[in-house]
Amino acid sequence: MTVTLLLVEDDAAVREVVALGLQKAGFRVVEAADVRQARGLLLDPRPDLILLDWMLPDVSGVEWARSLKESPHTRDLPIIMLTARGEEEDRVRGLEVGADDYVTKPFSARELIARIRAVLRRTAPGSSEEPVAANGLRLDPVSQRVTANGQALSLGPTEYRLLHFFMTHQDRVYTRGQLLDQVWGTNVYVEERTVDVHIRRLRMALSPSGHEGLVQTIRGSGYRFSCAP
Repeated sequence: MTVTLLLVEDDAAVREVVALGLQKAGFRVVEAADVRQARGLLLDPRPDLILLDWMLPDVSGVEWARSLKESPHTRDLPIIMLTARGEEEDRVRGLEVGADDYVTKPFSARELIARIRAVLRRTAPGSSEEPVAANGLRLDPVSQRVTANGQALSLGPTEYRLLHFFMTHQDRVYTRGQLLDQVWGTNVYVEERTVDVHIRRLRMALSPSGHEGLVQTIRGSGYRFSCAP
C-alpha cells in the first residue's frame, strides 16, 4: 500500500525538491502552499502523515498543528515539522503542540525519509494485543481506545504508545533514555527532553479522570507508572 504524504510548504522550489525525493522513495506526495490549500486535501485521500512548514503565509504551521491535534477527526494524523527554526525552545514548542517529530532545514532527503518511516512505525496501530487495565484505566490496542471509568479519553499517538508501555510495565522506574528506546525506537534520534514534553501531555490527557498521578516522577532517575502512592 502506497503511503500518502501531505507536504505543506510555501517555497515552491523547496517543495519541488522535497516532493521529488519523496516520490523517488516510493511515497505519494500531495502538495499545498498554505494551510487553506492543505485543509482541502485532508479528506480525499486522507494522508498518512503531514510534513508541515513552520512559516506559512496564512496560518503558521505550529498553530495549524495545534488545531489538528485538538480535533477528534485529525488528532491521530502524524505531523513532522519542517523548519529553519532550530533553537531548543522552538523544537520544544513544536512538540508541545502535538508534532511527532521536528526536522531542521537544511536537511537531506535521506534523513527526512528515515524520520518519516520512523514516525509511521511508531504511530502504527497495534492489532493483536490484549486490553490492559489499571485502577479504572483501560487501554484497548485493537480499537486504539483509552477509557477511564468507562469514559473515553483523548490521547495523541505518542502519548498512547507511552501509556501502553507504562501500563504493560508497571512499578518499574525507567530513565528517559530507556523510554526513548522503548517508545520511540533505538534507530531514531530524539532528544531526552522530548520525553518530558510527552509525559506532560500524557498527564494532561489523564487529568480529567484524576489518573495523572499514576505517572510518577522519580527525581534523579526517570518515570514510573504505578497504582501505589
